[in-house]
Amino acid sequence: MRAVIAGAGIAGLVAARQLGLAGWQVDVLERGPGPREDGYMMDFFGPGVHAAQEIGLYDTLAAVAYRVVAAAYVDARGRETARLDYARFSRLAGGDVLSLLRPDMEEALRREAGLVPGVRLHYGVRASGVDEQSGRVFVNTGEPGHSFTADVLIGADGLHSAVRQAVFGPEQRYLRDLGMRAAAYIVHEPRLNELIGGRFLLTDSLGCTAACYGLRDGRVAALLVYRPAPGDPQQVRERLRARCAGLGELPDRLLALCPADPYDDVVAQVVMPRCVSGRTVLLGDAGGAVSLLAGQGGSLAVAGAARLAGLLGPLRQTERIPSALADFEQRWRPTVDSAQAAGRRAAANFLPQTRTRLLMRRWVLRAAGLPLVDRIIARQISAQIAR
Repeated sequence: MRAVIAGAGIAGLVAARQLGLAGWQVDVLERGPGPREDGYMMDFFGPGVHAAQEIGLYDTLAAVAYRVVAAAYVDARGRETARLDYARFSRLAGGDVLSLLRPDMEEALRREAGLVPGVRLHYGVRASGVDEQSGRVFVNTGEPGHSFTADVLIGADGLHSAVRQAVFGPEQRYLRDLGMRAAAYIVHEPRLNELIGGRFLLTDSLGCTAACYGLRDGRVAALLVYRPAPGDPQQVRERLRARCAGLGELPDRLLALCPADPYDDVVAQVVMPRCVSGRTVLLGDAGGAVSLLAGQGGSLAVAGAARLAGLLGPLRQTERIPSALADFEQRWRPTVDSAQAAGRRAAANFLPQTRTRLLMRRWVLRAAGLPLVDRIIARQISAQIAR
């Protein structure tokens, strides 16, 4: 049995490892020239933790996780306005919460996939065309004489998926813009790293939220989420400085250190009526992005990949692949729908549009330590991640 996976991100690497362990031959096509070095922090919890434990990846991920003491909102003077201890957040979320830097997580998963015979990773290769005939999928890379044939194609190539474009149609049919953009980069700044300590710092602000983590070796990971406006500069660094300056000494210092062309993309969801067409299936953000502000993208990528591979892996007859893909869609779709609904609420809370909503968020975080409110929040989080 043979699979082609487009995308060497979290979902693609987990699916490749699991299918390889089941005896499949797997080619992973990554359009980038090499592993990504930049990225943002993610809280990994809920279904992703459970799936990682079941497939033997939890210890690998825990080994590269960061210990975060608290998420703290600060005003322009650097004073805390609200705080949520991560120990409490972990309990509210129903168990383990791992704070993972996306490139660290991908590197760990890449090592795991590389240990499995039959898994091959190809960089600088894009799945630009797809054709299905007689139970086989033919993947064209746009290079003469360089194509792949498989029993199933898994599109795990992210928010702007080439596989989705080729098989399901134009991106604008499915991309739901949440009205924000997000930029992320990593800088070496020991002084700021020491100031941040073990906290996840966020600005308690309107228009733009600047967030940062202290990393190993004196580095700092920055995430800036903002609402674009007509007339914004085209160059990313200048746009960030125009939209996010004046939030405080620490974010202003991060803006001063911003590279010329950091990661910057729309905050959006991918909403589709189906993620399966013939022998092609979309996985992770490609078929159900919840937005990076939802806090569940990495978790859903691991859980979805584990579930898909669990259904495909045991197969030894290619005729059974379509029914396995249909089974996956039926089982997985409610989880994605629920997470996307939660993601839309999370996006609105992450970057409030009015001072009233900002004050409400501040009150909720302050009240989270009260026993009754604690239980209410716990029920809400549990309901969101249990599906």
